[in-house]
Amino acid sequence: MSISGSSPLSLSKSATTTCGSLLQELQEIWDEIGESDSERDKKLVQVEQECLDIYRRNVDKERKYKAELHLSLAEAEAEISRLVSALGEQVSLPLSGKMKGTLKQKLAVIDPVLKDIRTKKHERIKEFLNIETQIAAICAEIAGNDRVISPTGIQVNEQDLTATRLGELMTHLQELQSEKNLRLQRVNSCMSAIHELTVVMSLDFKKIISNINPSLANHLSVQSKSISNETLASLTSEVNSLKQLKQQRLEKLQDLGSSLIELWNLMDMPMEEQLRFNHITSLVSSSIDEITRQGSLAIHIVEQAEVEVERLNALKTSKLRQLIFKRQNELEEIYRSVHMDVDSETARQILIHLMESGNDLSDLLSSMDDQVLKAKEQAASRKEVLDKVEKWKHASQEESWLDEYEKDENRYSAGKGVHINLKRAEKARILVSKIPSLVENLSAKIKAWEKERGIPFLYHKAPLLHSLEEYTISRQEKQEEKRRSREQKRLQDQFAAEQETIYGSKSAKKPLGNANTVPGTPNSRRMSTPSGRYGAAMGKEKRGSGNIGAVIPVNYVALAKDDQKSGGL
Repeated sequence: MSISGSSPLSLSKSATTTCGSLLQELQEIWDEIGESDSERDKKLVQVEQECLDIYRRNVDKERKYKAELHLSLAEAEAEISRLVSALGEQVSLPLSGKMKGTLKQKLAVIDPVLKDIRTKKHERIKEFLNIETQIAAICAEIAGNDRVISPTGIQVNEQDLTATRLGELMTHLQELQSEKNLRLQRVNSCMSAIHELTVVMSLDFKKIISNINPSLANHLSVQSKSISNETLASLTSEVNSLKQLKQQRLEKLQDLGSSLIELWNLMDMPMEEQLRFNHITSLVSSSIDEITRQGSLAIHIVEQAEVEVERLNALKTSKLRQLIFKRQNELEEIYRSVHMDVDSETARQILIHLMESGNDLSDLLSSMDDQVLKAKEQAASRKEVLDKVEKWKHASQEESWLDEYEKDENRYSAGKGVHINLKRAEKARILVSKIPSLVENLSAKIKAWEKERGIPFLYHKAPLLHSLEEYTISRQEKQEEKRRSREQKRLQDQFAAEQETIYGSKSAKKPLGNANTVPGTPNSRRMSTPSGRYGAAMGKEKRGSGNIGAVIPVNYVALAKDDQKSGGL
């Protein structure tokens, strides 16, 4: 039997021969059996029917195969249409109805296209799966979900596999990655801040961050650091807590450091003792951001400072008593150095009474410091006046020495130290000539000082201005006395010369005054005043001549020339 595309169905020659031989053999068998013609016809009809059934079954099978091919073709076209729609791509493929050829030829054209589109679909699904897995993993990290994200648990929407959707997912992934990076930066920043704070305060960094999240402490772990909202909130809260603790410890140490400095100043502690706590006192003027040194705010530093403050407070009372008396000694020394009167005994009795009456010794010491400061200010204000007082006293001493020197009649005699005295006398005369201006300037300074402060300037318990006035009056009296003495001596010498001219030189050669007095010595000068010498000379002249009836008065007025001579001295 052969089948061609356009010819009707017919048995092949070999099949016809075979059928013929089979029928012949069947006739022979029936002859031997003895089948009747009706039975033979009946069985032949049955054989023909069975052959028709076989033909029908094959026709049905082929019809079904054809339908399957049509279905496959339609399904392929439908799948291509769905995939093209899902992928969002364009495929140039004509519909099967418009295609020429058999069903198999049409399928041969469509199958390669379908396979190619399926391949693109699988590749696109892999891309979606990869991106969505990353998105799910980052979302889980942000949510604080510790479970591992597996690609098998991701459901990809195969109805939308377009490049547009893929781009949107990639953009979303990039946004999540940026968010993750920002969160990691915040986590690292918080951890860095916590580390710095724990270093400054000597706290256990690992323990603190492990309590927040174990993933933060184990840097070698495959698991990345937690970036969840809860972790970030806990880290931020911990940073704020540690900053508050740092501020509290700094304020505590600053208070303790200030107390240490105050106690040291009160008790004049040695510098070596103070340097032991320099790491504490250096924090007094520091801001919170300047404290970065390791262990500078450790709890044992706070305890160390507390112990030292307690120890110094225990020593404070006895030390303050010593310092109060030390300030009193300093005060008295300042007053003595500027010739101010101070009642030491009364002042010390008052201090003892104040200390024993329960007054705050710190306030008392502070009061003593204020007094010392005021005393130094007073001493400084008196210094210029006292310097001039010293110059005035020196000039007065030189004036007294010059008076004694000029009374020595042997001052020009050759001898040891004569030239030294001559030079000193020359300088003394210059200095003595400046005494009036010294006194005048000193008086002006004292008056200005008293006017500014409204109190008298005391010097050895007496008003210095009054002492200057007395000195000026006394000096003027001495100058007047010296002038009278010189004038009287001049008159005596003049009278003696006149007597010598009249009566000869015998009386002039006789010594004047007491015979036991050695001329030219300071003692003889002090014992023999100008008036005494004048009296002795007059006695001799009376003994030498009884004709003299008048005595020259002591207050005889000197000539102008002699006045100029005395002024030069």
